[in-house]
Amino acid sequence: MKKPVVHITNFNLKFKDKSVLKDLCWTINSGENWLLSGESGNGKTSLAKAIANLIPSYGTIELNLNPLNNLVDGVHYVANWYQFKDLEGQANFYYQQRYHKQAATTTNSVSSELKHFGQQNSLEQDTLNPIVEALGFKSLLSATLIELSSGEHKKLQLIKALWLKPKLLILDLPYNGLDAASRKNLNLLLDQLVEDGAQLILISNEAEMPSSINRFARIEDGKLVASAAMQYVNNLTKIEKPLPAFFQEKQWSSTKSHLVKMIDVNVSYGNKKVLKNINWEVKAGEKWALQGPNGSGKSTLLSLICADHPQAFANNFYLFGNLRGSGESIWEIKERIGLISPELHWYFDPTATVWQSIVSGFYDSSGLFCDPGYTKRVQADELIHFFGLDDYKNTLMNQLPLGKQRLALLGRTIIKNPELLILDEPCQGLDQQQTFHFNKLIDELSKNGTTLIYVGHFESQLPDCIEKRIVLENGEVQVIENISNKNYVTRSEQSLCI
Repeated sequence: MKKPVVHITNFNLKFKDKSVLKDLCWTINSGENWLLSGESGNGKTSLAKAIANLIPSYGTIELNLNPLNNLVDGVHYVANWYQFKDLEGQANFYYQQRYHKQAATTTNSVSSELKHFGQQNSLEQDTLNPIVEALGFKSLLSATLIELSSGEHKKLQLIKALWLKPKLLILDLPYNGLDAASRKNLNLLLDQLVEDGAQLILISNEAEMPSSINRFARIEDGKLVASAAMQYVNNLTKIEKPLPAFFQEKQWSSTKSHLVKMIDVNVSYGNKKVLKNINWEVKAGEKWALQGPNGSGKSTLLSLICADHPQAFANNFYLFGNLRGSGESIWEIKERIGLISPELHWYFDPTATVWQSIVSGFYDSSGLFCDPGYTKRVQADELIHFFGLDDYKNTLMNQLPLGKQRLALLGRTIIKNPELLILDEPCQGLDQQQTFHFNKLIDELSKNGTTLIYVGHFESQLPDCIEKRIVLENGEVQVIENISNKNYVTRSEQSLCI
């Protein structure tokens, strides 16, 4: 009788004296490829890291990988969260750094990074090219690591894993930040890897998956529960908590009809044109979806609006009715905007507590450096309760699961009830219930006249209040349209979007 490829018995995990995984058992046999789903923070990532021998195992984990196939021996884990380093081995970047010309010299190029990885693992260059082509990464080989967006960093890690061809590949939320074409091609590449003899464990709550996935499980009450198919949260209900009272107060009033107005806006790095003749107007109170494939220019466009990009001053570009560079300070702009993005999360102070992180939203800082006073303290406590973070109020961000970190940063984004909300992939790392809850909150805030720009690659992660959309491709506007009259009733059942 063949031994199981992975055999886990009595695996335990605690967080702050609370049991997360309780004597969990899991057997993975030859030919089985698993999709593991479940609520954010229920121990999925820790379990995956333990299988890959990246953290200590509190239980028994036996690996019996197939000795007969020619794939790389061992387990390769691709994290949802990847922290790259500069040429000196440090990771102390700041949020706006990637938009500055001199930043390109601080990190390795993509081609050098892949060359080093290939040499480390004795990989052949000609096997890399088809993977790079399939994931639309060829044009980025000359870019430096700091210039990549979150979705492009995700692709780079996936390219390494697919090139390596390990016997057991574990992917943690692999579709986060990927456009529809990249998700489709990734699944085809994973199916090919399985045909070559590899086995997969995918951690995901999305409907998309490779056709080679043939086993399904969730973690419930600390135990692994297998099922015949992926189980979705069908009874998504709004958590019945009252909206904090300070959200009912309109703390701003725009005297201008448009908050954002771009006239033939261009952004270039040398000969590389990132944005090309962008014409776009966002009027007060409008709710926009900003969409487009990875590398289309979305992050650069948002960096102009958030006063993070120096090339804003070289363009005919208005914010809150004022021509950029006409005398307003960066901080005067930022105090009217609430922002969250994967990149902001990357560079946020990990040693701040949940409470400090949320309060820092009043000051647009990474961490808290002053006493906020009584009123702001009360508002922060109300928001912490609304998001269900009471037990984590004084916990450091770097000690929390990714989903709860993201909830804290969502609280930071909305705490000052800003005039303009910019939400760039805000629900990355959240489970289905958390995503539903957050988007219902955004729908409620939208009734108060808040202006919204929302970036999302998944239709299921867009709030219902969206009424317009702009689509970028290769730095150019492809579509500007109204969508409020279209049928988006079944949005929660869909998974694909540009």
